[in-house]
Amino acid sequence: MNFESPVGHTHFDFSGLSGRDKYKLITGTVIPRPIALVTTVDENGLVNAAPFSFFNALSGDPAIVAIGVENNADMSFKDTGHNVRMTEQFTINIVDQAMIDAMNICAVPFPSDVDELDIAGLTQVPGLHVSCPRILEAPAALECKRYITLEIGKSREIILGEVVGVFIRRDCVNPLNKHVDQKRMDAIGRLGGHDYSTIRDQFTLATMSVADWETNTKNLDDSAEPENPAGEQ
Repeated sequence: MNFESPVGHTHFDFSGLSGRDKYKLITGTVIPRPIALVTTVDENGLVNAAPFSFFNALSGDPAIVAIGVENNADMSFKDTGHNVRMTEQFTINIVDQAMIDAMNICAVPFPSDVDELDIAGLTQVPGLHVSCPRILEAPAALECKRYITLEIGKSREIILGEVVGVFIRRDCVNPLNKHVDQKRMDAIGRLGGHDYSTIRDQFTLATMSVADWETNTKNLDDSAEPENPAGEQ
């Protein structure tokens, strides 16, 4: 049942919604989502590339990332899901604004024997820690080994991977302090429908300690105190 809340929000009870409607609401509210252009190889060494926006980092140590991979309509595994099952390896290539068109080509459901990277004009570079290649044009590539696969229904699985190595374009990272220049990364994000966003509009907001919060609160309280009227002692 849906109803209008008194504070101006519309509620949707997912138990009564179709899968399509749930998808629209989730992808329209969990925004922006980073895009993983995942490269894998099958048991015969055939390369596949496919983008996923159900993707994020879950842990720094151990370094764990996750991608949500949907099955085909007949519930058979898509190439990415099949390849990770067979090789237990994959590489996540971060998509920047310059790669948008190529990424969209890799999203076309070509047959398994089609080389998406070749059609998209992207350059393969052999992997270092894994057998699957990385994409030279990507600002960063995370080489992963399968950590665990979660079956969350007949139509989808979540693949957790442990990052065993990362390549970052030299102009995007300081190798001494490991600082990544996120503006130079110029990554894009996925929104609902066919919409995307950039990260070019950024701001900085540091997380406060308890002491910082207490100081800020005191300063706000002090600034809110009215001054004494003129001439009043």
